[in-house]
Amino acid sequence: MKILITGGAGFIASHIADKYINLGHKVAVVDNLATGFRRNVNKKASFYKADIRNKIAIEIIFKKERPEIVNHHAAIAEVVKSLRDPIPTFETNALGTVNVLRAFGEYGLGKNKKIIFSSTGGAIYGQPDKIPADEKTPAVPLSPYGLSKLLGEEIIKFYSDYYGFKYLIFRYPNVYGPRQNPKGEAGVVAIFSGLMKSGQRPTIYGNGTKTRDYVYINDIINANAIALKKGANEILNLGSGKETNDKKIYYLTAKYAEFKEKPIYAPARKGEVYKIAISGKKAQKVLKWQAKTNIETGIKNTVKKL
Repeated sequence: MKILITGGAGFIASHIADKYINLGHKVAVVDNLATGFRRNVNKKASFYKADIRNKIAIEIIFKKERPEIVNHHAAIAEVVKSLRDPIPTFETNALGTVNVLRAFGEYGLGKNKKIIFSSTGGAIYGQPDKIPADEKTPAVPLSPYGLSKLLGEEIIKFYSDYYGFKYLIFRYPNVYGPRQNPKGEAGVVAIFSGLMKSGQRPTIYGNGTKTRDYVYINDIINANAIALKKGANEILNLGSGKETNDKKIYYLTAKYAEFKEKPIYAPARKGEVYKIAISGKKAQKVLKWQAKTNIETGIKNTVKKL
């Protein structure tokens, strides 16, 4: 199949591109390299440096590539940044998604056209009453980032109906692993590891009891591979259903980075969820998928390769 991946120079999507190429598919990558890296792009992929907010550029790429599948990962995925200045987040995550969907609707080819979309399970559900949250949990975003991803989902539903292509929306947990940027805002395992390896004490925001659902990159790659053949017009959480707190992440990372110092503690940041985990039971039913990598093994692999 011909597959176009947006954000394909970034952490998660570059791994997915590698997987698709290894499966024998023809892959084109679109990325503006704002947070992604050219070195992450598989040499067998066609590469276009372009911003999804640029309607004309995106139309030209789609008209040339004529993909059957779009894997849409291009986004601004930073909670704190979205609170400081929400406009770029909405422009990219909502209006940029409109550009991708319209181009796909007009220029995509094949009877089984489908878009696979990376949404967020951590930021969309806000602070749910019941953990782990499932797909029926009300969406109550606490940040413009979470709201922008929820808008992205609704935009996808609209245009898939308008143009007649299928969609599969993945609500991601906290994904971690090799290639994650240690200098970004998101990606605590990479940030902690990068600082520790340079001899600096990382900061924990809050008292260390804040929790997230951590899933290793290999499990996310597998879900995106299965999605090429299974799952239509569904929203699926790709969670482990397990909470892991900041202190545990810190000390597991320190263990494998051989770092002995204690963390710096700072006040919790506004807009961040306090506790969250998301259930992967529906994904297990629809895709026969589940998160298999335990947190210690995943962190060990991540620290080793960063």
